[in-house]
Amino acid sequence: MRHCIDVPSAREYAAHLRAAELRVTRPRATVLEAVHKHPHADTKTIYGAVRAVLPEVSRQTVYDVLQALSDAGLVRRIQPAGTAVRYEARVGDNHHHFVCRSCGVIADVDCAVGAAPCLTAPGDNGFVVDEAEVTYWGSCPDCSAAQVSRPGSRSQSDSPTPGRKDRRVQQ
Repeated sequence: MRHCIDVPSAREYAAHLRAAELRVTRPRATVLEAVHKHPHADTKTIYGAVRAVLPEVSRQTVYDVLQALSDAGLVRRIQPAGTAVRYEARVGDNHHHFVCRSCGVIADVDCAVGAAPCLTAPGDNGFVVDEAEVTYWGSCPDCSAAQVSRPGSRSQSDSPTPGRKDRRVQQ
């Protein structure tokens, strides 16, 4: 399981923006940095991280920058069922996600076998598949351990939707 990526330097953020043919601005570089530092963060978390660096930035600017970065392929927008939109910096591969039904933690998981076998769909109806979204639902290690230590409590799988809390999973 891969849970985070190396955080680039400010110079590398600028280079990424230029390579994507985006003008380098402080809000763009700061949002890109926030997404790198907070994997699977929702917009509210990213906005808070950006405001800590650029107190004058508006919520709309952060939304607009996230859209531009997503459109340019510099960040990936994900939204597991029943959760808020999240953003991650791990792009360019076809990885998937684990989502804990209890606490809402999201963790990356590489394709199950080989080089993206999920992109070979049986009966593709003529579609050219370039991405597949697979979400594994269950209990994270912390919630599983807590469930075992509380006999008789409600099962994590009884919960129809995951929680909203997001924590970084350590390997």
